[in-house]
Amino acid sequence: MATRDHTQRSVKAVVLAAGHSQTTRDLLLRPLAASTVVEQSLANVTAVVPREDVIIVVDERDTGVRDHLGPDWTYVVQTVQAGTGDAVRCARDVLAGFDGDVMIAYADTPMLRASSLRGLLWRHQLTGAQFSLLTAMLPDPGDYGRIVREPDGRLTGIVEAADASAAESSLHEVNVGAYVADAAILIPTLDELAAHGEHRLTELAERLIAGGGRISSFAIVDADEVQGINTDTELEAASDIVVKRLFAPSHTIETGEIAFGTGGWRALIGEAFTMHNVRRLCQAIANEITRDGSAAQGVVVGGDRRFLSEESVRCAAEVFAGNCVRTVVLTDDVPSPLVTFAVPHLGCAFGVMVTASHNPPLWNGIKLFRGDGSLPVSEQTARLQDEANALTPGDVVALDYTLARAAGRVIETDVTNAYVDAVEAVVDVAAMRAGRPLRVIVDPMYGTSQQALSMVLTDGRVRANYIHSDHNPLFGGHAPKPDPELLTELTRLVKAGRGRFDVGLANDEDADRIGVIDESGRYMTTNEVLVILYWYLHEVRGLRGGVVRNLSTTHLLDRLADRFGEDHREVPVGFKYIVAGMEEIGALVGGESSGGLTMRGYLLGKDGIFACALVCEMLARLGKPLSVLLDDVLAITGRLEQLETGVPATPQMRVEVPRRMRSAMPPTIGGVPVVNVSTMDGIKCRLADESWVLLRFSGTEPVLRMVAEAPTRERAQYLLDWVSAYATG
Repeated sequence: MATRDHTQRSVKAVVLAAGHSQTTRDLLLRPLAASTVVEQSLANVTAVVPREDVIIVVDERDTGVRDHLGPDWTYVVQTVQAGTGDAVRCARDVLAGFDGDVMIAYADTPMLRASSLRGLLWRHQLTGAQFSLLTAMLPDPGDYGRIVREPDGRLTGIVEAADASAAESSLHEVNVGAYVADAAILIPTLDELAAHGEHRLTELAERLIAGGGRISSFAIVDADEVQGINTDTELEAASDIVVKRLFAPSHTIETGEIAFGTGGWRALIGEAFTMHNVRRLCQAIANEITRDGSAAQGVVVGGDRRFLSEESVRCAAEVFAGNCVRTVVLTDDVPSPLVTFAVPHLGCAFGVMVTASHNPPLWNGIKLFRGDGSLPVSEQTARLQDEANALTPGDVVALDYTLARAAGRVIETDVTNAYVDAVEAVVDVAAMRAGRPLRVIVDPMYGTSQQALSMVLTDGRVRANYIHSDHNPLFGGHAPKPDPELLTELTRLVKAGRGRFDVGLANDEDADRIGVIDESGRYMTTNEVLVILYWYLHEVRGLRGGVVRNLSTTHLLDRLADRFGEDHREVPVGFKYIVAGMEEIGALVGGESSGGLTMRGYLLGKDGIFACALVCEMLARLGKPLSVLLDDVLAITGRLEQLETGVPATPQMRVEVPRRMRSAMPPTIGGVPVVNVSTMDGIKCRLADESWVLLRFSGTEPVLRMVAEAPTRERAQYLLDWVSAYATG
């Protein structure tokens, strides 16, 4: 039998949205993720078939779907609920004269991935089939129709679960309910079947099988894709699946999407982080700038020392220049705080920093900054990522970098001196010079902090030795973040100095975080550093104002603010929330336990270089070792011990853990009453003894983080063990 030519065949789609009852039709309009059930189903279909070629079958008596979706779709009406075959026959007039393939999908199966529908279509066309169906391998086939095959894999039948024999019931391959059919046989065969009282699409497949027709199938293995929505329970299950997918590693692998977290967009190099995605995101930013009428203000672009950062900076500049946006490129590799500074300093509308911050070497990404240097709010990044993900390579406008420079659309500049001046306008360099001479050792972690930090320390007459300062995009084989387990060399050198060094200082790769080793070689937590610096600025510098911290940062800051008669505020994780909180209460200091801090009158973002300089100013001015200063401050606040752990977070945990915690939170933990439960960001329990325990999923890594703080280390460990067992047991 000759096969038909499939190389140039066009495709239309018929989406069945008439439902079999008003209840099922109402479910199509219920919220699911950021849209509705029917919208999500249509989004999957239109990723494969152009929107203008999609036909939606709706119920004659119900206008809900049409009112919700609007008039820009093609609708056909089913007058009688007579089966799926009859629903497709309602599209006969729209399909009249069409010579191609017709994809058939259901509006109540929004969990089907676009890639599965595309795989079904390609399998259909590449095999020259007349009819193809989507199947799935399910551990529990339930009420789905079973796929019957010969030992050689040839499909020989589709048996409804109610009609299946014992042997057939044991089969695990089922009919999902998505099809592709040759338009030439679709309506005529359905008409013949209807004449004999047969109205199901599976009967069309059985007719073709019996007649020796060309049948093909495409099998999926993810049971979540088969989740239909005919009840509230099924809708809840689908919502859980959406949450799991948002955080599944396969999400970016399959789609290559740009997805912003709490610290910008970060992704594996070669997966979602590609030059194509850099161009798409920059095109979306350029569109935003053009819409706002701020092309003359333009954008400043910088990059760190990671793989592809230099190339990405150039690539970004070409897109902005191609869109007639003034583009300022910062020469050499730069720290993120320098871009934070450069945006308002140069009067730009946006800042683009190519970095994945402290993530492992195989990652890269982009941080965005608004015109005032602050991070954009979630609504803006969501809008930009959605616009970027919708762009194709042909939608990007770019201008060759050399030509853009020659035309003056790209300007290269170095604002390091101006940035250092800004640091020194807040840090008291004169006090550093006049105070006790300091010797420090600095670990930039192969990152970008050394140049600017060395200029500040030199101006303050601080003698500094540097380690790990060469350009190494592998960062010594580990993530470049200033955590104690990654600062072993710095710790060893401070200890080996036997008092020769006053402090060991470290920054993460893009220099917006700080790590501190005291004079004895002990790692000081950022919580401790924040409390000392807040005390120093308020009591020694004489500056007034409260403090803002994220919810995983020590409550000692609150105690100190209360002692000072100042306000304090707790915000979600993400420095943009700290900056917003500082503006709201006029705070003096804002910080987070992960190593970021800033102060009023300085940048609207965290800066590890500034933080290092401020520590040096304090040590030089007071002439006391860090360990002594800490004891002095803790004598005021009392002690709280904080412990933290984390476990790899699976997508299933994203659903199950919050549900378990919310549904069964005990009134006491270890005999101490729970006085407050906050769900502002994760789940945080405050107890009557001023201890607390937090459970939240990281916004930058697939990790479930657990933090506990209590008056004693033993109590903090108990809380940490409790929440670990409660959440993951």
